[in-house]
Amino acid sequence: MNLKKSLLIALLSFGIAQSALAETDSEKFDRATQLYKQQNYSATFPLFKQLGEKGNAKAQAVLGTMYMFGQGITQNSQQAVYWYTKAAEQGDAKAQSMLGFMYTNGLGVTQNYQQAVYWWTKAAEQGAAEVQLYLGVMYANGQGVAQNYQQAVYWFTKAAEQGIAEAQLYLGVMYEKGQGAQKNVSTAKAFYGQACDNGNAQGCKDFARLDRKGGQIESR
Repeated sequence: MNLKKSLLIALLSFGIAQSALAETDSEKFDRATQLYKQQNYSATFPLFKQLGEKGNAKAQAVLGTMYMFGQGITQNSQQAVYWYTKAAEQGDAKAQSMLGFMYTNGLGVTQNYQQAVYWWTKAAEQGAAEVQLYLGVMYANGQGVAQNYQQAVYWFTKAAEQGIAEAQLYLGVMYEKGQGAQKNVSTAKAFYGQACDNGNAQGCKDFARLDRKGGQIESR
Protein backbone atom coordinates (compact mmCIF):
# COMPACT_ATOMS: atom_id res chain seq x y z
CA MET A 1 0.00 0.00 0.00
CA ASN A 2 1.52 3.32 -0.99
CA LEU A 3 1.84 6.30 1.31
CA LYS A 4 -0.83 8.37 -0.47
CA LYS A 5 -3.40 5.59 -0.16
CA SER A 6 -2.50 4.98 3.47
CA LEU A 7 -2.88 8.67 4.27
CA LEU A 8 -6.27 8.82 2.53
CA ILE A 9 -7.54 5.83 4.50
CA ALA A 10 -6.25 7.35 7.72
CA LEU A 11 -7.96 10.67 7.03
CA LEU A 12 -11.25 8.97 6.13
CA SER A 13 -11.08 6.86 9.26
CA PHE A 14 -10.41 9.96 11.37
CA GLY A 15 -13.39 11.71 9.79
CA ILE A 16 -15.68 8.76 10.53
CA ALA A 17 -14.47 8.66 14.11
CA GLN A 18 -15.05 12.39 14.51
CA SER A 19 -18.59 12.05 13.11
CA ALA A 20 -19.33 9.27 15.55
CA LEU A 21 -18.16 11.46 18.43
CA ALA A 22 -19.99 14.58 17.25
CA GLU A 23 -22.84 15.73 19.47
CA THR A 24 -26.20 15.63 17.73
CA ASP A 25 -28.54 18.63 17.91
CA SER A 26 -30.90 16.58 20.06
CA GLU A 27 -28.11 15.76 22.50
CA LYS A 28 -26.98 19.38 22.53
CA PHE A 29 -30.52 20.51 23.29
CA ASP A 30 -30.77 18.02 26.16
CA ARG A 31 -27.43 19.20 27.56
CA ALA A 32 -28.46 22.84 27.25
CA THR A 33 -31.76 22.08 28.98
CA GLN A 34 -29.99 20.43 31.90
CA LEU A 35 -27.64 23.40 32.24
CA TYR A 36 -30.63 25.74 32.13
CA LYS A 37 -32.37 23.82 34.91
CA GLN A 38 -29.17 24.18 36.93
CA GLN A 39 -29.35 27.95 36.26
CA ASN A 40 -25.97 27.83 34.53
CA TYR A 41 -27.12 30.45 32.06
CA SER A 42 -23.69 31.54 30.82
CA ALA A 43 -22.98 27.98 29.68
CA THR A 44 -26.41 27.24 28.26
CA PHE A 45 -26.94 30.46 26.28
CA PRO A 46 -24.40 29.75 23.51
CA LEU A 47 -25.78 26.23 23.08
CA PHE A 48 -29.34 27.45 22.62
CA LYS A 49 -28.06 30.24 20.37
CA GLN A 50 -26.38 27.70 18.06
CA LEU A 51 -29.54 25.61 17.93
CA GLY A 52 -31.79 28.63 17.49
CA GLU A 53 -29.76 29.89 14.56
CA LYS A 54 -30.18 26.47 12.96
CA GLY A 55 -33.96 26.80 13.23
CA ASN A 56 -34.74 24.78 16.36
CA ALA A 57 -38.08 26.22 17.51
CA LYS A 58 -37.82 25.09 21.13
CA ALA A 59 -34.35 26.60 21.42
CA GLN A 60 -35.64 29.82 19.87
CA ALA A 61 -38.41 29.97 22.47
CA VAL A 62 -35.88 29.51 25.28
CA LEU A 63 -33.69 32.23 23.76
CA GLY A 64 -36.67 34.55 23.87
CA THR A 65 -37.06 33.86 27.59
CA MET A 66 -33.34 34.28 28.26
CA TYR A 67 -33.34 37.67 26.56
CA MET A 68 -36.58 38.60 28.30
CA PHE A 69 -35.16 37.99 31.78
CA GLY A 70 -31.47 38.64 31.11
CA GLN A 71 -30.38 35.05 31.74
CA GLY A 72 -26.79 34.62 30.59
CA ILE A 73 -27.11 37.71 28.40
CA THR A 74 -27.99 41.38 28.82
CA GLN A 75 -31.76 41.81 29.09
CA ASN A 76 -33.17 42.86 25.72
CA SER A 77 -36.93 42.86 25.09
CA GLN A 78 -36.48 43.48 21.36
CA GLN A 79 -34.31 40.38 21.03
CA ALA A 80 -36.84 38.46 23.12
CA VAL A 81 -39.55 39.39 20.62
CA TYR A 82 -37.24 38.45 17.73
CA TRP A 83 -36.66 34.93 19.01
CA TYR A 84 -40.22 34.40 20.22
CA THR A 85 -41.41 35.37 16.75
CA LYS A 86 -39.03 32.89 15.11
CA ALA A 87 -40.36 30.09 17.32
CA ALA A 88 -44.00 31.21 17.11
CA GLU A 89 -43.92 31.17 13.33
CA GLN A 90 -42.95 27.50 13.57
CA GLY A 91 -45.95 26.79 15.78
CA ASP A 92 -44.36 26.80 19.24
CA ALA A 93 -47.25 27.43 21.65
CA LYS A 94 -45.06 28.78 24.45
CA ALA A 95 -43.55 31.37 22.12
CA GLN A 96 -46.99 32.28 20.78
CA SER A 97 -48.21 32.76 24.35
CA MET A 98 -45.27 34.98 25.23
CA LEU A 99 -45.60 37.03 22.05
CA GLY A 100 -49.18 37.78 23.02
CA PHE A 101 -47.90 38.93 26.41
CA MET A 102 -45.25 41.13 24.79
CA TYR A 103 -47.76 42.78 22.47
CA THR A 104 -50.31 43.26 25.25
CA ASN A 105 -47.79 45.05 27.45
CA GLY A 106 -45.75 46.80 24.76
CA LEU A 107 -42.53 45.02 25.70
CA GLY A 108 -39.97 45.13 22.89
CA VAL A 109 -42.72 46.14 20.49
CA THR A 110 -45.40 48.80 20.18
CA GLN A 111 -48.44 47.76 22.21
CA ASN A 112 -50.85 46.05 19.84
CA TYR A 113 -53.89 44.19 21.16
CA GLN A 114 -54.77 42.87 17.69
CA GLN A 115 -51.40 41.14 17.46
CA ALA A 116 -51.83 39.85 21.00
CA VAL A 117 -55.16 38.28 20.06
CA TYR A 118 -53.62 36.85 16.88
CA TRP A 119 -50.84 35.02 18.70
CA TRP A 120 -52.93 34.05 21.71
CA THR A 121 -55.50 32.49 19.40
CA LYS A 122 -52.81 30.29 17.89
CA ALA A 123 -51.59 29.21 21.33
CA ALA A 124 -55.12 28.73 22.67
CA GLU A 125 -56.01 26.50 19.74
CA GLN A 126 -53.11 24.27 20.81
CA GLY A 127 -54.61 23.96 24.28
CA ALA A 128 -52.68 26.58 26.28
CA ALA A 129 -55.07 26.92 29.23
CA GLU A 130 -53.90 30.25 30.68
CA VAL A 131 -53.97 31.77 27.21
CA GLN A 132 -57.52 30.52 26.70
CA LEU A 133 -58.41 32.51 29.81
CA TYR A 134 -56.65 35.64 28.49
CA LEU A 135 -58.38 35.29 25.13
CA GLY A 136 -61.74 35.06 26.88
CA VAL A 137 -60.96 38.31 28.70
CA MET A 138 -60.01 40.02 25.42
CA TYR A 139 -63.34 39.02 23.86
CA ALA A 140 -65.30 40.00 26.96
CA ASN A 141 -63.66 43.43 27.08
CA GLY A 142 -63.42 44.02 23.34
CA GLN A 143 -59.64 44.47 23.40
CA GLY A 144 -57.94 43.81 20.08
CA VAL A 145 -61.13 42.26 18.79
CA ALA A 146 -64.82 43.16 18.60
CA GLN A 147 -66.55 42.48 21.91
CA ASN A 148 -68.16 39.06 21.69
CA TYR A 149 -69.57 37.45 24.81
CA GLN A 150 -70.23 34.15 23.01
CA GLN A 151 -66.55 33.87 22.12
CA ALA A 152 -65.63 34.88 25.65
CA VAL A 153 -67.77 32.04 27.03
CA TYR A 154 -66.24 29.66 24.49
CA TRP A 155 -62.67 30.37 25.60
CA PHE A 156 -63.51 30.60 29.30
CA THR A 157 -65.10 27.16 28.97
CA LYS A 158 -61.97 25.75 27.32
CA ALA A 159 -59.83 27.10 30.16
CA ALA A 160 -62.30 26.05 32.85
CA GLU A 161 -62.26 22.49 31.55
CA GLN A 162 -58.52 22.49 32.24
CA GLY A 163 -59.07 23.61 35.82
CA ILE A 164 -58.34 27.33 35.54
CA ALA A 165 -60.17 28.79 38.55
CA GLU A 166 -60.41 32.33 37.21
CA ALA A 167 -62.08 31.06 34.03
CA GLN A 168 -64.57 29.13 36.16
CA LEU A 169 -65.31 32.32 38.10
CA TYR A 170 -65.86 34.32 34.91
CA LEU A 171 -68.16 31.62 33.56
CA GLY A 172 -70.20 31.93 36.73
CA VAL A 173 -70.54 35.65 36.10
CA MET A 174 -71.47 35.14 32.43
CA TYR A 175 -74.16 32.56 33.22
CA GLU A 176 -75.52 34.58 36.13
CA LYS A 177 -75.85 37.69 33.96
CA GLY A 178 -76.82 35.91 30.78
CA GLN A 179 -73.87 37.27 28.83
CA GLY A 180 -72.88 35.07 25.91
CA ALA A 181 -74.98 32.23 27.29
CA GLN A 182 -78.55 31.61 28.41
CA LYS A 183 -79.00 32.98 31.92
CA ASN A 184 -78.82 30.04 34.30
CA VAL A 185 -78.26 30.65 37.99
CA SER A 186 -77.79 26.97 38.79
CA THR A 187 -75.01 26.73 36.21
CA ALA A 188 -73.50 29.96 37.53
CA LYS A 189 -73.52 28.56 41.06
CA ALA A 190 -71.85 25.35 39.84
CA PHE A 191 -69.05 27.30 38.19
CA TYR A 192 -68.58 29.47 41.28
CA GLY A 193 -68.31 26.26 43.26
CA GLN A 194 -65.65 24.91 40.91
CA ALA A 195 -63.69 28.14 41.21
CA CYS A 196 -63.98 27.96 44.99
CA ASP A 197 -62.80 24.34 45.04
CA ASN A 198 -59.76 25.47 43.04
CA GLY A 199 -58.85 28.13 45.58
CA ASN A 200 -60.55 31.22 44.15
CA ALA A 201 -61.80 33.34 47.06
CA GLN A 202 -64.27 35.33 44.96
CA GLY A 203 -65.73 32.09 43.68
CA CYS A 204 -66.36 31.03 47.28
CA LYS A 205 -68.09 34.34 48.05
CA ASP A 206 -70.30 34.16 44.98
CA PHE A 207 -71.18 30.53 45.61
CA ALA A 208 -72.18 31.36 49.19
CA ARG A 209 -74.17 34.40 48.01
CA LEU A 210 -76.26 32.32 45.59
CA ASP A 211 -76.56 29.52 48.13
CA ARG A 212 -78.02 31.90 50.72
CA LYS A 213 -80.52 33.18 48.19
CA GLY A 214 -81.56 29.69 47.19
CA GLY A 215 -80.22 30.22 43.68
CA GLN A 216 -81.96 33.56 43.18
CA ILE A 217 -80.04 36.39 41.53
CA GLU A 218 -78.81 39.06 43.90
CA SER A 219 -77.42 42.41 42.80
CA ARG A 220 -73.62 42.19 42.66
